[in-house]
Amino acid sequence: MPLTINGTVHDFTGDPRTTLLDFLREGCGLTGTKKGCDHGQCGACTVLVNGQRINSCLTLAVMHEGDAVTTIEGFGSAEDLHPLQAAFVHHDGYQCGYCTPGQICSAKAMIDEAANGWPSFVSADLSEPPTLTPDEIRERMSGNLCRCGAYSNIVAAIAEVLEAAR
Repeated sequence: MPLTINGTVHDFTGDPRTTLLDFLREGCGLTGTKKGCDHGQCGACTVLVNGQRINSCLTLAVMHEGDAVTTIEGFGSAEDLHPLQAAFVHHDGYQCGYCTPGQICSAKAMIDEAANGWPSFVSADLSEPPTLTPDEIRERMSGNLCRCGAYSNIVAAIAEVLEAAR
């Protein structure tokens, strides 16, 4: 069964109970996506599926035939960083780095969600497109945990990307 990951087709022929996370890491060698809790509680395994963020530990690889899966490896390279990657470096939003791939994937999806008018639980006015204030960013990123506590740096990195886009 073919799966498109970062624009490349990968053939999945394994156990149908294999999570997308395990296929990415073990079947494709894409180890940027991390296994944290393996219960969908920490966000370390966040990837994009058709542009939307998901916890890859909670979904099976066989469920994503025909989908476009993007991992952190699909964002940029050491020579050409994605703006979010560069901002995380600039603001020291990575510290130990374990949660960073999931944080960046989630941040990308969050920015796109807000641009498409999706409100969050702290959106004050549902009649207007949401403004990504620091409180709004924190709420929208609350599914991604950082054991180092780099939250203020992560918010600053996302805010920098948003400001540069204006």
